[in-house]
Amino acid sequence: MARTREFDEEKVLNAAMQLFWEKGYEATSLSDLTARMEIQRPSIYSTFGDKKELFEAALRKYTTARASEIRALLQSYTSVKQAFAIFFKEVIEAEYKGDLSKGCFCINTMVELAPHDERFEILTREHQLYLAVIFQETIERGIQSGELEVGTDAKSLAQALIIALIGITVMMKSQPQRSFVDNAIAKTLTLLK
Repeated sequence: MARTREFDEEKVLNAAMQLFWEKGYEATSLSDLTARMEIQRPSIYSTFGDKKELFEAALRKYTTARASEIRALLQSYTSVKQAFAIFFKEVIEAEYKGDLSKGCFCINTMVELAPHDERFEILTREHQLYLAVIFQETIERGIQSGELEVGTDAKSLAQALIIALIGITVMMKSQPQRSFVDNAIAKTLTLLK
C-alpha cells in the first residue's frame, strides 16, 4: 500500500524553484534543498527524482508560469507599443528592486547549464521560441489594428525583441547605470514602427 505524501508537492517544488533561482544549479546542495523544501532526501527522490530532475521540474514550472504572465500582460493593453513599453519597464523595475538581482531563472539556466547540458539547452531554447511566438502574436495584433506598419516582419521583430530581453536581463546582473538601460530600451522600442 502506497503511503500518502505528507507535504504539498506544489509548495515544495516552488521552494526548490526559488532556491535554484537564487543560487543556480551547481551552488545548490541537497542539504540546501532539504532545508528550504522542509522535506527529507528520500521524499525528494521519490517525488522528483535526482537533483537534476528536480531542477528540470522547477524550471518547467517557472517557464510555464512566466510565459503565461507575459502573454496576459501583453494582451491586457489595446496598444501594442504601450504593452511592450510596460513589459520592458516592469522587467527593469523588478531588477532594480532589492539588493541582488535574481534575473530570469530560464536565462540564468541558459547561461549556467545550456552550454554543456543538451537537456537544458533544449529547454531554454524552447522557452525563448515560445516567448517569440507570444511576441509575434502581439505584433501581428498591432499590424491588424493599424498601430504598426503593414509589411512589418512580425517574426523577425519578435526575435529581435527576445534578444533584447535576454541581453538586458543578463546585463542587469551587474546593476548597470539606470540611464544606460533606459536609453537602450527606448531605442529598442523604436523598432515597433
